[in-house]
Order: sequence, then C-alpha cells, then structure tokens
Amino acid sequence: MILGLLVIVGLLVTRFRAPPLPDLPAAITLPEGARATGFTQGRDWFAIVTDDGRILIYDRAGGTLRQEVVLD
Repeated sequence: MILGLLVIVGLLVTRFRAPPLPDLPAAITLPEGARATGFTQGRDWFAIVTDDGRILIYDRAGGTLRQEVVLD
C-alpha cells in the first residue's frame, strides 16, 4: 500500500514538471463549407480533420495553411 502511494505521488510530481502545451490559436479559418470534426497538434503545427474527408495542417506561428490531405 505504501509503495502504491509512493508511485502515485511520484507520477503526480513528474506530471506537474512536464512542459506546458503550446497555446491554441484564438481563431482558425476553415475553407468554405468545411466543418471541424477533429483536432490534433504538434510543436509547430496543428491539424483539423473536416467532415468532408480532409486533414488541414496549419502553421502554428502564422496560422497559415501548410498542407491539405484528402482522405479516400
């Protein structure tokens, strides 16, 4: 029981020391007619999955569209 408590405390301490996630953009402009169904992010990019079968990859710094991937 004591070992379990120590493991939990250790996990909490290491979790709080993790670097913070990058800020989310204030607004994202999607192409006309597209509706967001999913979101993920990397260090210098973020991606939006749309309901019309596309993945839109944006640059985090400027918010410009980097790449568009069409899903089959």
